[in-house]
Amino acid sequence: MDFFIQLLVNGISIGFLYGLAAMGFVMIFKSSSVLNFAHGELIAAGAFIFLTLVTWAKLPIFIAFLVTLLGSFILGFVVERLFLRPLIGESLIYVVMLTVGLASVFKGLMLLIWGGNLYIYPDFLPSNLSIHWGSVNIPPVYVISILVGLIFLSLFGLFFKFSSQGIYMRSVADNQTASLSLGVNVRRVFALSWAIAALVAGMSGIVLGTINGINVHDLSSIGLKVFPVVILGGLDSIGGAIIGGLIIGIIETFTGGYLSPSLRDVVPYIVLVVILMIKPYGLFGLVEIERV
Repeated sequence: MDFFIQLLVNGISIGFLYGLAAMGFVMIFKSSSVLNFAHGELIAAGAFIFLTLVTWAKLPIFIAFLVTLLGSFILGFVVERLFLRPLIGESLIYVVMLTVGLASVFKGLMLLIWGGNLYIYPDFLPSNLSIHWGSVNIPPVYVISILVGLIFLSLFGLFFKFSSQGIYMRSVADNQTASLSLGVNVRRVFALSWAIAALVAGMSGIVLGTINGINVHDLSSIGLKVFPVVILGGLDSIGGAIIGGLIIGIIETFTGGYLSPSLRDVVPYIVLVVILMIKPYGLFGLVEIERV
């Protein structure tokens, strides 16, 4: 029973990170109908920015965390402004292929700067954050993962519900044409969506790097796991992205614990195939009905 609880807590903490990363992916898709194939590279970029600030610049951990989030936010804004905005109105396939190209460029730059080695963050989490319950031991990084996930979910929930920009983003996600007719600056909403998605990706990269270490290839591959998460929850559902992330994280952890660690990376894609066969729009996705 203790082993079950240990795996469950680990799965929930990883699932929160998957869900938050997927939430940024869904935000971009809802606002601009773009599948961002460079999402994994944004996750890796946040992790490496934080590593540089902590180890090279010697900034305090909290300051480095805030600067990384700000840098990720600016990076997302710049990517949208320089690369995505000129393609507004073009065929969607051009935009998707652009994100594929950006993924390769970002990954190449990170390999050029940091190489393909595995880096480990300094041990900065206080040991008293760990939770002991019988033989169950929850390390500080998993506690922080759950706390950060809950805090960011609450902040984004308040942002979307009460702030003017959050309401604009929801309106654009529902109907771009109607939002334009009401005077909403859709291009600004696109830029804000990319900036927030990059911020969330950067935060996820920091926590994932704390858990597993930092490697360009490993963190970039996390972006591929976003697809099973968003397909399971629904491509146009932010809440579904969180629930999908929790489900994938728990299934992945239990597979590694009870079956084989080598299978845990395969399970999300098995779930992806099954969901596409049974419920292509996901658990909470909206079914599109077209009149012929």
